[in-house]
Amino acid sequence: MDFEANSGQAALVQLHAYLSQRDLPPDSRLPPERELCETLGVSRGDLRKALAVLESEGQVWRHVGKGTFIGSGPIDEVVHVADIAARTNPADLMRARLILEPELAREAALHATPDDIAAMRDCMAKTRLAESWRQYETLDNVLHRQIAQAARNTVLLGLFDALNSIRRAVVWGRLRPDPAKPPVGHHSFTEHMRIVDAIEDRDLSGAAAAMRTHLQSVAGHLIPLREAAE
Repeated sequence: MDFEANSGQAALVQLHAYLSQRDLPPDSRLPPERELCETLGVSRGDLRKALAVLESEGQVWRHVGKGTFIGSGPIDEVVHVADIAARTNPADLMRARLILEPELAREAALHATPDDIAAMRDCMAKTRLAESWRQYETLDNVLHRQIAQAARNTVLLGLFDALNSIRRAVVWGRLRPDPAKPPVGHHSFTEHMRIVDAIEDRDLSGAAAAMRTHLQSVAGHLIPLREAAE
C-alpha cells in the first residue's frame, strides 16, 4: 500500500522507527491510538493508515475493543497453538516448514506482482540493518509471510500463519548464540536473495529449491543449538 500524501508517508516512517527502537516481543500491545498520535506527532487518520500497512505486512494485528498488537495475530480458535507447541519439537517444526514453504515459494514465483517483489527486497535490506536478533527475526517473519501472501492462496496462507504461530511458541530466539545481532555474513542474507531472485525470474522450481535449501540451512544452525542446550 502506497501513500500519496507526505503526511501518510511520514506517519509510516515514524511508526517504523518507534517499533524499531522499542524492539517489542510478539503479542505486546501498543499504546492507545491517541497516545501513539501524541508520541509520533501524527494525526489519527495517518496513524491508522500506517497501522493498516503494517497489518498487511503481518507486523501488527488489531482486535476491536482490545487494541493493536505486535505480530501477525492469533489463528482460529479451533487450532490450539499452545497445545500443539507443547507436543512438538524444533525438528518436527522444521519438517513441517520444509513441506509447506517451498511450495509457497513455487506459487509465489507464479503469482507475485512487481509490488510484491519490491516489498520483499525492501524487507531484505532491512534485515541487514537489524540491531538485534529479535528485530532480525521480526523482519525475517515479515519476509516469509510476504512470500506466502504472494502465492495468492488464502488456504495456504492460513496454514502458513498457523505454522508460524506454533514456531513463535517454540521460541527459536532463545536458542541464539552471541553476538547480539546477526553478523554481516549471516547465511540467511544470501539465501533470502536467491529465493526472491528466483521468484522474480518466474523460476518455479528454482524458488522452491532455494527455499528448501534455506530452511535446511536454518535447521542445521538451530537444531544443534537446541540439542546442546538440552
